[in-house]
Amino acid sequence: MILVLDHEKQPGEEGEHYRRKQNQYNSFHDHLQASTISNYIVNEAIKKKILGWIPYVIGAVLVVQFLALGVWQIYRGLDASAERRAFSSQAGFASWSDGMEVRSFQKLKATGQFDEQHQFLLENIIINSRYGYYVLTPLIVEDGAPVLIVNRGWVERTGQDFDSSRIALKSARVTVTGRAGSLPRAGYRMGDAIIADSSWPVPAVYPELADLENALGRDVQPFVLLMDPQDELGYYRHWVPEEMGPGRHYAYALQWFAMGIVLAGLLLWNFRKRGLES
Repeated sequence: MILVLDHEKQPGEEGEHYRRKQNQYNSFHDHLQASTISNYIVNEAIKKKILGWIPYVIGAVLVVQFLALGVWQIYRGLDASAERRAFSSQAGFASWSDGMEVRSFQKLKATGQFDEQHQFLLENIIINSRYGYYVLTPLIVEDGAPVLIVNRGWVERTGQDFDSSRIALKSARVTVTGRAGSLPRAGYRMGDAIIADSSWPVPAVYPELADLENALGRDVQPFVLLMDPQDELGYYRHWVPEEMGPGRHYAYALQWFAMGIVLAGLLLWNFRKRGLES
């Protein structure tokens, strides 16, 4: 026979056990609450520190952009100066032929036959507050060679429909003088430069040479001949390398540099002030 003796709990033992468990729970709860509060304070401090640096980062990015714009304007001014020197340094007209290397604003004379039936009217050209067109006429210099686009100058717009007789030409072989230039460029152009299936002369809005090639169905030379003002086959012509001279570019560069220096000074002053206060 096996006798099993039950352990009888002494008076107060159960209450002591409950108090011990309660104390352990309270201790764990207090530790968890303290840890949560501590983590919250640390996270808030880190968040506040990060947010405090954001204005300095944005300001530094702006300073770099201002200085970069200033450097860009200086390069624009140097390019404008070089273009004006090239424009004024040209003397006589050099005979041009297909494949000849051409410099910017070089004075040239080309002999060929104008393609009177396929001319372009560059729209939205404003001169002296009046709307008009640049007249672009292809010059055929050799059979099979890319045609030379000649800008014959500006004609005023007088109505909705353009009278093509205003730009009529003789089909005889001619010699044209002018400078090597380019097509006028727009900051932004909406839609197609040339509307398909337009009748000649074709209206165009700031086209590129590729647009003229597509309309003509043949290759064109990589430059445009700006007809000399003395040539009798053109219209109003006043060619300049750039309306805004190098001085304007340098003034803009000075403004960008000044803005960058002022902003950098404000950032440094605020940073030192913040350090002294902390």
